[in-house]
Amino acid sequence: MIFFGMKLRSIAVCVLCAGLAFACANGQKKGTQQVKPMAGPRATALRVTWLYISPSLSEQKVDKVQIGREMVVGEKSGAWLRVYANTDIEEMKDDRDTPMVGTDETPPPISGWIQAKGIVIEGTSNGDQILMGAAANQESLAEDPRGPVNAAQSARLLYRRVVEMFPDSPLIPEAAWRSADIEWQIQKAQSRSLSSSKEQKPYMRELMDEGDLKKVVKTYPHTRWAALAAFDLIDNKLCGDWQGTTQCPDKEADVYAKYADEFPDGPRTAQALYQAAYRMAVLADMYNSDGNAGKSNDAHNRARDLAEKLRAHFAESEYCWRAGALVYKLDEGIPVYGNNLN
Repeated sequence: MIFFGMKLRSIAVCVLCAGLAFACANGQKKGTQQVKPMAGPRATALRVTWLYISPSLSEQKVDKVQIGREMVVGEKSGAWLRVYANTDIEEMKDDRDTPMVGTDETPPPISGWIQAKGIVIEGTSNGDQILMGAAANQESLAEDPRGPVNAAQSARLLYRRVVEMFPDSPLIPEAAWRSADIEWQIQKAQSRSLSSSKEQKPYMRELMDEGDLKKVVKTYPHTRWAALAAFDLIDNKLCGDWQGTTQCPDKEADVYAKYADEFPDGPRTAQALYQAAYRMAVLADMYNSDGNAGKSNDAHNRARDLAEKLRAHFAESEYCWRAGALVYKLDEGIPVYGNNLN
């Protein structure tokens, strides 16, 4: 099974003419026709690796292959592999079913020789586990402020390679989810850096691409991976800024509560229930400030009901304790939202 559309269409390195090698080394001109190779096993790199014109470290370098990039192996020569490699840093985000064979915006894949060490190939023993481990390490580095700048992207690509290169691996659902989640978080950070991120209505700001996460939900329904992906997707439904209005927390509470009903035992369900309870507590404060005691009491009671649901199903979760603290504040007349000073 191939989960993601981005894949090489059975292309690999065979015998490329000397002219193509020269073009790779010296910069291919626009409009130059590339010779497409025959099929071969897919591969990917666990480290940033140089491509060379010939299988020798003394030969001229062609370009770098980034961690997790897609390659196809054409032939082997001792400790070297001749590959057809995609060397650009970023993969296309929107048109993922289009193979990257060269456009005005995207550098074309190129051919060269690469050292075999650090290259995982289809059929490598425990290759799926090796890629998962390498991806998890890159993901950890992405959380370290001292880590490599492209660590998150490297992790995302390595997870994708697990799905594409090892279709029978039991790790595919986890890899598919992790790859989609990393891409989502990258887009989310970019979106939040824009001035439009404070717009109240979701459609007025730059939203994240839902494609990969929705594929996880569709491909693995009623699983923990679907529950994780569906929770991420809530981000696109939230207001950028409540701007002091009741519509946003009211709507968002419903979104979180609906999620909890759909995934009652999911890994994010306790968090969703807490988020719904928090928004009900906020509404209780808002309505109380507006002098609307009836709606304030209703919101207070809904917050209490959600806290009770947490206590019944997730008593050991910190979200249960946090919801209990919210309800305590409401019971004591302590503001949850806004200025806490009297």
